[in-house]
Amino acid sequence: MKILFISDVYFPRINGVSTSIETYHRNLRLLGHIVHIIAPDYLKLSADETDIMRVPSRSVPFDPEDRLMSFKWVMNHLEKLSSENYDIIHIQTPFVAHYLGVRLSRVLAIPCVETYHTFFEEYLHHYIPFVPKTVTRFVANRFSRHQGNSLDGMVVPSNPMLKVLKSYGITTHTEVIPTGIEPESFVPGDRAAFRAKHGIPQDRPVILFVGRVAHEKNIGFLLEVVDRIRHEIPNILFLIAGEGPALKSLGQEVRDLRISENVAFVGYFDRHKELNSCYRAADVFVFSSRTETQGLVLLEAMAQGVPVVSIAELGTRDVLREGEGVWIAQEDLTDFSGKVVTMLGDEQARKALGASGREHANEWSSSAQAKRMLSFYNRVRKLPQTI
Repeated sequence: MKILFISDVYFPRINGVSTSIETYHRNLRLLGHIVHIIAPDYLKLSADETDIMRVPSRSVPFDPEDRLMSFKWVMNHLEKLSSENYDIIHIQTPFVAHYLGVRLSRVLAIPCVETYHTFFEEYLHHYIPFVPKTVTRFVANRFSRHQGNSLDGMVVPSNPMLKVLKSYGITTHTEVIPTGIEPESFVPGDRAAFRAKHGIPQDRPVILFVGRVAHEKNIGFLLEVVDRIRHEIPNILFLIAGEGPALKSLGQEVRDLRISENVAFVGYFDRHKELNSCYRAADVFVFSSRTETQGLVLLEAMAQGVPVVSIAELGTRDVLREGEGVWIAQEDLTDFSGKVVTMLGDEQARKALGASGREHANEWSSSAQAKRMLSFYNRVRKLPQTI
């Protein structure tokens, strides 16, 4: 099969969508299929530019991480795209990529599907907080329904997200197919080397968050958790691995809470190099996002044998099973911080939970999910195409 991915984001821009695209790109190719990608030009190359059409793009106001690619430029290359004889188009994001994918689908007369990666109902509220949540929810509902019903098929990473989309009135053929976890995520990182490199004593208790440093990730709650924990464990260290638009405001919150000695922003780590060691360096992985459509970082932490304390909201409810790599907590400072303190004080419980987490993460094979995606493509290709 010949597949065209279209996305408003891809490496070197680091986020969960880029990771998902890369995972499927690699695994579908390993299964013998051809996958091309249309993505913005970030003015620097990713580690692997195989079969990628980089589209001229411009900066996005108030969002220095992202680029807005040129719809017109792609359509000017319609002859080349037509000659590729693609079997299906898979849109990954709802901005220029969505409208471009739908347009190409109609012009080239091939089916078009899309993965719903972002829970816009919560996302919009965080980025335009001056607008009432009832209004942003209504806008997200209408936006998602309109886009969803213009497709031939939709993929969602979790069952809770599927229920949300159905409640919006989306009638398109939709299936739950999560992003799988790659075998390299199970390669043990070097805990001692990572700690030595970053000046962290080997016996210092460390909790970790990995992900985009964005408002919807609810990292502020984790800072309050750290403020609670430090009264019982004064040398606790909270590592925040990632970058994003909330970095400045979270830095201010750290200063306001007077926990600068207990928090370190360590930036992004290449998942093919140092990320596994970053996970491995932690005693506990913590997570409190309410907006995840899946929560892949939870599985990556488990793959490294790191026990997790997390709330279970939306997509993470599909990923998390109490006692299998995780203690599920409420979004309550007493409950969440209490579970972290208890886990940090019980080495035997951490080891047992870490071992069960690795077994749980093994169930989410990227190869198996790629095969499910192929079956989905074949089912969609047999449906009448959306006009």
